[in-house]
Amino acid sequence: MNMNIDNNYYENVHTPQPKERGQKKKKKGLFLRVLGFMAAALAFGVISGAAASGYHYIFKYNKDNIIVADDKDGDSEDASIIELTDEDLAQPVNIEGIITDVSDVVEKVMPSIVSITSTDIITRYDIFFGRKFNQQVEGSGSGIIIGQSDSSILIVTNNHVVDNAEEIKVEFIDEYKANAVIKGADAGSDLALLEVSIGDLPEDTLNAIKVARLGDSDKLKAGEMVIAIGNALGYGQSVTVGYVSALNREITNQGVTLKLIQTDAAINPGNSGGALINISGEVVGINSLKFAGTRIEGMGYAIPISDAIPMINLLMNNKASKVTEMGFLGINAETARNVTRDISAQFNMPVGIYINDVIQDSPAEEAGLKPGHIIVRFNNIKVETIDDLINILSYSKPGDEIVLGIMELQNGEYVEKSLNVTLVKRP
Repeated sequence: MNMNIDNNYYENVHTPQPKERGQKKKKKGLFLRVLGFMAAALAFGVISGAAASGYHYIFKYNKDNIIVADDKDGDSEDASIIELTDEDLAQPVNIEGIITDVSDVVEKVMPSIVSITSTDIITRYDIFFGRKFNQQVEGSGSGIIIGQSDSSILIVTNNHVVDNAEEIKVEFIDEYKANAVIKGADAGSDLALLEVSIGDLPEDTLNAIKVARLGDSDKLKAGEMVIAIGNALGYGQSVTVGYVSALNREITNQGVTLKLIQTDAAINPGNSGGALINISGEVVGINSLKFAGTRIEGMGYAIPISDAIPMINLLMNNKASKVTEMGFLGINAETARNVTRDISAQFNMPVGIYINDVIQDSPAEEAGLKPGHIIVRFNNIKVETIDDLINILSYSKPGDEIVLGIMELQNGEYVEKSLNVTLVKRP
């Protein structure tokens, strides 16, 4: 709408009456001129008000459902204020309340979170004399208490927090510190399981800590509020709040590709291994990394807890050490193909490992695996690539009974099936 008013506007609205007309006609002419002036003023107000309303209806409104004209020229007399009805504005989602305080949730979860200090010994060389010497380097991280038995406390963290560590210390909620050992670790999933002996902990500490409650990250939605807790910068436990920005973000870091939760809750060095929780106090993710840069703001990532649990169980049950002799399954890894998400969307196929060749008389063939099948699970662990499958097999030895989850094409649709396989020694 054009807000410019023609300079000849008033001349176009009314025309002066000739002076030679009679007195009666002069009064009538004066009266008409007054009416004309009022009509012009009214028309001007309607046009300018409508134009201002159109502009500010799109660009500006306040919380009281009132549109306020933006006085760019400093002339407040031209400001237009118009009240709107409910039909004029999009209505907010009806919720019971706005969450402004998460202290109660944090207070319940904090006893499940620990600070981790790892010490590594690295070799350095004197730049002047070339002499070799060893130097201790400390790193900080976080962990989540996920299990407690009569003999030990189990803590999950990121593998990169404790990788190559000579010594690991864990600090609990009451600030008591104890030594921890790596029960198992897997670089492919960036997960590690730490163990602290119950005998090393005083009774007060045992009474102060508790096992975390794990949630279901598969139920997360973009826009859902989440809370990150961890040992940021090694200063001790701190809390940040944000939202789930995106799900299933495929991120490659140091050659390892993971599908992660993206959040704008601040995740800083030292937060790695800490908890990403929902507003119910359930752990839905394990804080892993963040992107940093002058053009980047609020891009932190966490491992979905639903993806982590099967690997944690595998590390726990197999005492987290890769076997010296890997069990033989019997598929040709060289001809197998990864069904990526792009391929899945294009050809309506499940994400997983498409099998082209099965080795004759192998455990896989005996269990019923055939060319055209797509492997999607190994026991309860989701597998999407050949590397995923090989990594999990590295924890399985001959004689292990495993369950392969496959998708089989039947009548134009993929149907899920389970195959029981007993691994054998490699021929």
